[in-house]
Amino acid sequence: MKRLKAAAVAATLGLFALSAAPVANAADPYWQCVTFARMFSGVQIFGNANTWWSQAQGRYRTGNRPQTGAVLSFASSGRMSMGHVAVVSEVLTDRVIRITHANWGGSRGKVEENVTVVDVSDNGDWTAVKVWYNPINDLGTSVYPTNGFIYADAPRGGERPLLMAASAPADVGQP
Repeated sequence: MKRLKAAAVAATLGLFALSAAPVANAADPYWQCVTFARMFSGVQIFGNANTWWSQAQGRYRTGNRPQTGAVLSFASSGRMSMGHVAVVSEVLTDRVIRITHANWGGSRGKVEENVTVVDVSDNGDWTAVKVWYNPINDLGTSVYPTNGFIYADAPRGGERPLLMAASAPADVGQP
């Protein structure tokens, strides 16, 4: 019932998902999701998207409630073996948010702004989501597992996040 309600809310909020896939331009950079999320959230974690959640532990506050500017960490699953990270651009309801992210689906290397994401988890804890899919003008059919949100505003224990750029592995994320 909760999933149906969340889907109905998302369908009603379809006007909130009016982000068209960006037009390719040879001069545009090819964005990876991790590079984009790090640059626009302030969360200074390096490496593949599927490592962000574990790296955030003890360095950043984490949780299961969306907050504007937080990073939504998608878990590794199926075709998304490297995970995915996205920045929350707006919280619409307790179960519907907008994200801005890069290198997702049909927008390889491009940034998509204000994409609707709906929490379809049984407990409303953001452990499973559906993401708006422009080609069908509706939520996609895939359910993606997520780890939760990484909040850039307050590292745990008042510590400052460590910058690890010098020894960081290559950044890779795939939808």
